[in-house]
Amino acid sequence: MTKNDPYAALRFKEFNIFLLMRFLLVFGWSMQFIVIEWQVYSLTKDPWSLAIIGLMEFVPAFSMALFAGHIVDQREKRNLLALCIGAFSLISLGLFLLTSPGIVSGWSTNTILYCIYALVFFGGFLRSFFGPILFSLIALLVPKKAYPNAATWSSSAWQIASVVGLAFSGFAISWFSVHWSLCIVFSLVSLAFITVFFISKKPILNSKINEPIIQSLKEGLGFVFKTKAILGALTLDMVSVLFGGAVILLPIFAQDILCVGSEGFGILRAAPSIGAILTMIATAYLPISKNAGMKLLMAIFGFGVCIIVFGLSTSFWVSVVALFFSGVTDGVSMVIRQTILQLKTPDHMRGRVASVNSMFVGSSNELGAFESGVTAKLMGTVAAVVFGGTMTLITVVTTAVVSPTFRKLDLRQDFESNSQD
Repeated sequence: MTKNDPYAALRFKEFNIFLLMRFLLVFGWSMQFIVIEWQVYSLTKDPWSLAIIGLMEFVPAFSMALFAGHIVDQREKRNLLALCIGAFSLISLGLFLLTSPGIVSGWSTNTILYCIYALVFFGGFLRSFFGPILFSLIALLVPKKAYPNAATWSSSAWQIASVVGLAFSGFAISWFSVHWSLCIVFSLVSLAFITVFFISKKPILNSKINEPIIQSLKEGLGFVFKTKAILGALTLDMVSVLFGGAVILLPIFAQDILCVGSEGFGILRAAPSIGAILTMIATAYLPISKNAGMKLLMAIFGFGVCIIVFGLSTSFWVSVVALFFSGVTDGVSMVIRQTILQLKTPDHMRGRVASVNSMFVGSSNELGAFESGVTAKLMGTVAAVVFGGTMTLITVVTTAVVSPTFRKLDLRQDFESNSQD
């Protein structure tokens, strides 16, 4: 058996630049989402407004996902990524201006809300491109034998940026105000834009460059639905994200249930990411290949349990611990899913497969936010969180019973074949 090198991907200069760029970008958009969540709920005191934020991101991200994957597979990735980050920086600038004292005092609350929703909607459109571009670009920065390790470090960079952004956002609101917090976001995204240009242009690996879009999308969807390992991993993760979207309700828990203010909100929001980071660092040294299917099922089941505990908790620190372990289990799930995608996807189809991944998982983040906001409005905040965790448990048990093939999924052979390339 080939000895595992936990730093295999980090030995390539452009991959390190990629990690820095991804860190800056995710730091920025994590802060932005939290600051806007806080601002919107502070303006409305209505869970429905949080649901609308999720819906405004979900609709364009979901509807454009397949088209985005087709475009990514047929275009040069570096410049396309720079274009998307540049556009995202304009959204950050717009949100910064919308929260300025002059506009807040001079415009009506509804006008400000509608403008925020419009910018969030455009951000959802861009989100549909980010996933396929980043996933495809990794394969152009490291050799095939380093794909699993690169996926782990890339996910770790994403999680570290998330935890820093989520934790800092709460303190930034308290220390600098919403307005200047969004100025920090704009600066971070602008730095990410500059960093992209330290990566060279990459070749387009898709030989069917002029393939009709319908045929291209059909091929991508067909591959995902025929590859049971990918389909099973995406479906499970989609359900856990959809029904376990309690984090969208954290402003309500922080302000009205646990009464811990913006700083406590930052700690709550960061707890899952801290757990996920520790998990991902561990998996860089101990890759998950044996019994991957069963471990994925167990991880998502544990995630559901943690969400239920969080929903029922009235103690701030019990809530923090529950969210921390939800991040640990979610980190296991994320690493296994990304490893399956990297190992099972041909290079020329990475954009389209990643776009399906965005539809299943990425868009379900926003749809989960909408679902959580609506159920909180109809059932109450605590009941909504417990309901989501319970649905996650039911889905895992059902999958384990009806899909023994996925339950027995093992990736050791894939790891071995890749190490020989």
